[in-house]
Amino acid sequence: MFSKFFTLAPGDLLRDAVYRRLWSSILISSLGGQITMLALPLTAAVLLNASPTQMGTLQAMEILPFVLFSLPAGVLLDRMRKLPVYIWGETLLAVAVATVPLAAWLGVLSMHWLYVVGFVLGCVYTVAGSAAQIVLTQVVPRERLVEAHAKNALASSGAEVAGPGVAGALIKLFGAPLALAVDALLLLVSAAILRGIQVKETLATRSGQGFWTELKAGLRFVGERPLLVSLATATGGWQLFHNAALVAQILFATRELKLSPQTVGLSYIALGAGTVLASIFGHRISRRIGPGPCLVLGYAACGLGWGQLALAPAGAAGVVSFCVMLFAFGFGAVLIFINFLSLRQAVTPAPMLGRMTSTMRWLILLPAGPGALIGGWLGEHVGLRAALGFAGAGGCLLALWAWRNEVIRDVRELPKPVEVVTA
Repeated sequence: MFSKFFTLAPGDLLRDAVYRRLWSSILISSLGGQITMLALPLTAAVLLNASPTQMGTLQAMEILPFVLFSLPAGVLLDRMRKLPVYIWGETLLAVAVATVPLAAWLGVLSMHWLYVVGFVLGCVYTVAGSAAQIVLTQVVPRERLVEAHAKNALASSGAEVAGPGVAGALIKLFGAPLALAVDALLLLVSAAILRGIQVKETLATRSGQGFWTELKAGLRFVGERPLLVSLATATGGWQLFHNAALVAQILFATRELKLSPQTVGLSYIALGAGTVLASIFGHRISRRIGPGPCLVLGYAACGLGWGQLALAPAGAAGVVSFCVMLFAFGFGAVLIFINFLSLRQAVTPAPMLGRMTSTMRWLILLPAGPGALIGGWLGEHVGLRAALGFAGAGGCLLALWAWRNEVIRDVRELPKPVEVVTA
């Protein structure tokens, strides 16, 4: 009976050994990431008693490397093999995360230490994160990218279901800083799995153009394609509101709703439930209504989730509202990114993937830092509810704008890549 339930369909991507190994690495890395997602801000909020402004600064430090390094990273990635970059990135993440429990044990942990760790994490996400997205295109045919991203989201979702409970138990037993040591170990396991992957990558022949010429070619490629410009605008706006909410939500849960760190951890199971649901049905929704409308649905779900939390009272109703927000965010974010990533990869020829990926990540994360700082300022000077209300109203208005944008709304299937004509 159980073997029938777990039998894969004949054409399932997980039957491919290379993709299955990549998927397993994503699952393990995501489980560790869930621990860090809870333990790092809880370390700041509870152990170091961080203010909303400090929480906003911590979030901004993780985003700053995207602004500084995304564009040059894209040029470099188009000149080198991506899988080794991905592997070394996982290893460096493990080292950076492990310094937090070490600093706590030595008695030198401070917000400035966390700022440095956040900046290092951002640097790795900037370079190795882009490399990881390109590795997927080397493993999976382009016409199956939405399916692959949905399966990757399912791996992350499985981690999001189990991760909060594991994180909550670790935080209760050992404290938030020491829980990060488990993430470091999981990241090392992920890196070891990636080392066994074999991909065939033929680097594009160098055009003889200089570094800055190639960088500008990446910017020009994105700027000349209305779909990529619209995707960058909409998802950049979403990042602004997401980061404003992200700064406030842990502080709101612990200080306004009076939730313990363990209860916060258990509440995050709702995030996993939302992402699991979207991961299972996201590919079908996208195929039925189209990638563009599916994006709009994702923006709306997130906005409504943040907005209703801004009105939540303390007590049991507040806990339910916090879980509803996490569920709506998880569902909406998966719908956004399985379609956003698939659309931008589908329209881009292989020699331009590195520069396109880094340019798009740079564009969508430019508003993220200001969003975190706005959320922190509103939380400290107006109130945490104001920060969540700003995110909720902004997310709903963004969904309305995206629906009225024909370039997004009318995309009903993945486009074909357009080859680049070089002078």
